Amino acid sequence: MHRDLFNEDHEAFRTVVRDVVAKEVVPHYADWEKAGRMHRELFERLGSLGLLGMAIPERYGGAGIVDYRYNVILQEEAARALVTLGTVRTQLEVVLPYFLAYADEQQRGRWFSGLAAGTLLTAIAMTEPGTGSDLAGIRTTAARDGDHYVLNGAKTFITGGLLADLVIVVARTSSDPGNRRSGLTLLVVEDGMPGFTRGRVLDKLGIKVQDTVELSFEDVRVPVANRLGEEGAAFDYLTHNLPQERMTVAVGSVAQARAALNGTIEYVKERSAFGTPVASFQNTKFELAAVAAEIEAAQAMLDRAVLELVGRRLDGADAAKVKLFCTEMQARAVDRCLQLFGGHGYVTEYPIARLYADARVARIYAGTSEVMKVIISRSLGL
Repeated sequence: MHRDLFNEDHEAFRTVVRDVVAKEVVPHYADWEKAGRMHRELFERLGSLGLLGMAIPERYGGAGIVDYRYNVILQEEAARALVTLGTVRTQLEVVLPYFLAYADEQQRGRWFSGLAAGTLLTAIAMTEPGTGSDLAGIRTTAARDGDHYVLNGAKTFITGGLLADLVIVVARTSSDPGNRRSGLTLLVVEDGMPGFTRGRVLDKLGIKVQDTVELSFEDVRVPVANRLGEEGAAFDYLTHNLPQERMTVAVGSVAQARAALNGTIEYVKERSAFGTPVASFQNTKFELAAVAAEIEAAQAMLDRAVLELVGRRLDGADAAKVKLFCTEMQARAVDRCLQLFGGHGYVTEYPIARLYADARVARIYAGTSEVMKVIISRSLGL
């Protein structure tokens, strides 16, 4: 089905990305999975090619082009090559928007060139043990002490936290029993600050190439100059960026479902059962036809939402609908595709097994499917 989402500039960018993924990611991917993280050299290579600084102003070494469609292309080309960009995606699509929106001029001068060059890696620390999707329940505290905040607390499920040079930490700087959402502040903790330690690297079911860690903060003195935005305004900042974070997950879900479909079509044409190509069975045709139809429906919904996001018109409820539909579709599609591989689908040397494991978290992070339903139901007046 023809897509009206991209123009010639986007397609030229796609050609560059496809080449970079083939040369810089695919040959090393298995090693990164075993190591549980991508190497810093990848970020520096992507930075040197201009792929990390598209949205960063030109005076800091970026391209100054704020267009989410370039992020979409990065994910689509990674999925096409049967890999995921993991922490690269998180840095570009989840963390960078906070720096772009809330960093002051002094902070931009300190950090933006490194972000564009891939020499400064980032993470955002929201989730805590026991809070999950409940951002208003954050208990990490930051007490003002002169020109510093004294930060104490623990965070978990932090993507990219192992190598991060800059970690945006959501902390409570004041408390109001009548309004749990007030009093949250964004502080940028830098690697090497005394009291900032990295704990376990979590052994996950999928997305092995993306490090996910626990972080702890014990009397970490964070300069007030490292605060992003206004004190106490973080809840509004976080909810403002959630539509893009959820779109990021949806884009990956559709791209990976399409990769699963394409890989399965190739497999069933080559594989025989009972002396007949698996592709010739009516059940195979019906299953893959149904998967293809679902993917096209999700793609159409997603592309429309991407245009809404680019035009700054996408609201939280619509982003929740897109994430819910696309991630649930991915789960169904990849499961049906794996079934057609038979026993081979359960063996990790086949990409479908990794696609299956990687897909599971899409219905959990950036807000669970259940949270998406709550948001959607509120928009219906329920």
